[in-house]
Amino acid sequence: MSALLRGEGLALVRGGRLLFEGLDVELGAGEALHVTGRNGSGKSSLIRLVAGLLKPNAGRIERAPVALADESLALDRELPLGRALAFWAGPNLRPAVSAFELEDLLDVPVRLLSTGQAKRARLSRVAASGAPLWLLDEPLNGLDRKGIAELDSVIAAHRSAGGAVLAASHVPLGGHWRTLELEA
Repeated sequence: MSALLRGEGLALVRGGRLLFEGLDVELGAGEALHVTGRNGSGKSSLIRLVAGLLKPNAGRIERAPVALADESLALDRELPLGRALAFWAGPNLRPAVSAFELEDLLDVPVRLLSTGQAKRARLSRVAASGAPLWLLDEPLNGLDRKGIAELDSVIAAHRSAGGAVLAASHVPLGGHWRTLELEA
């Protein structure tokens, strides 16, 4: 597969409601897709479907290895941040921690992080993963302007290195993105 993500004829029903059908989505190296739409239109569900956490009712998906940043922190709340992040990452950990300026928080237990710090830790986990395909659900929630600029920079570097990003967000994202609008 040359594309990092290829979904063909996707349909998804959740809670007895059809969210989308006949959806085709493809991402190659260096590409980014911004999924928009009203609340309940299926943005987060599409992210979860691509991550493999949901199964399509129709269609098929092929994808490269993924890293997911959604509402789940996916870090042990009792561990210091540095140890919690180390569980997920190898040699990419230091650059990811530096990119989100988390060095001063590595000894702080995850449970004591503010909302913005936790969001930066979540995004750092994804950046440190080494996965070529990043799935970001509402990545700007909880970030201040500095955090948003850090994320824009990290995404640009990931794309320049041949990675791809699928992001669901209600707000515009920095950089150049293709847009897919889901209708409720």
